[in-house]
Order: sequence, then C-alpha cells, then structure tokens
Amino acid sequence: MKKTLLVAVFLLGHIISFAQGNDEKAVAEAVERIRVAIIGAKEADLMKLTSPKLTYGHSNGLLEDQKEFIRALVSEESKFTKIELSEQTITVSGDVALVRHKLMGDTHNKGKEPAAVRLGVLMVLQKISGQWVLIGRQAFKLV
Repeated sequence: MKKTLLVAVFLLGHIISFAQGNDEKAVAEAVERIRVAIIGAKEADLMKLTSPKLTYGHSNGLLEDQKEFIRALVSEESKFTKIELSEQTITVSGDVALVRHKLMGDTHNKGKEPAAVRLGVLMVLQKISGQWVLIGRQAFKLV
C-alpha cells in the first residue's frame, strides 16, 4: 500500500512538472508571437494575441487598452522596427503567467526621429480557451 501511494505521488509530481514545462514553453511561444506581431503591426494578429481587457503600460506612463494599443501600432504612431528580448523568466500559476525580460529595440514613430529603446518589461498572460493572450504589460526604462 505504501509503495503504491509513493509511486502515485511520484508520478503525479512528474505529471505536474511536465505540464508546467509545457505551459512555460507555450507562454514563451506566445511572447515571441506578440513580439513579431508588434513589429508587423497587423490588426488581426494583434487582436488574436491580446485580451479585450488588456492594460498596456508604456515606460513614459502612458496606459492603453487593447483598442488604443492596436490603433497606435497599426497607424505607426508607435512603431517598432526591431525588438530583441533577453534575460526572460516565466512563472506560471494556473491560467496566469508572469513574464519578465529586457527589451532592446529601435522605434521610428510617426513624426519622430528613429530612436533606440532599452526597457525592462513585465507581461501578464492568461490562458483563455487554450491560448495564452496578453492581458497586462508594464515597461520601465533601464538605466
């Protein structure tokens, strides 16, 4: 009896660990799709990858909802020409994932000179209908 219980606990631990690993991989893939979609600035892609409840915080304090976030990218009011992510960590808790990384990139926003950006970012993704979507993001300037 003890042996069977011990084996069951061991197997359950492996299953949970495997599921956690799969979720972390799926979250990393979602973050990559979001990165590519921000550069591509296609409305349909951005809609699929973000929640209607999105709150998107910029490093300058500007807050946008999903509609404003997508409008700014599609109109090129906010345009990234390059985004590179590093030092990414992912923590999954149920249907919520916290992602932290450093973002180095280039912007060329409408009416402004090209500029380099260097940010720290916290993203919050939620698993909805089997897909990880962005529900929150806050950036801060790295010094």
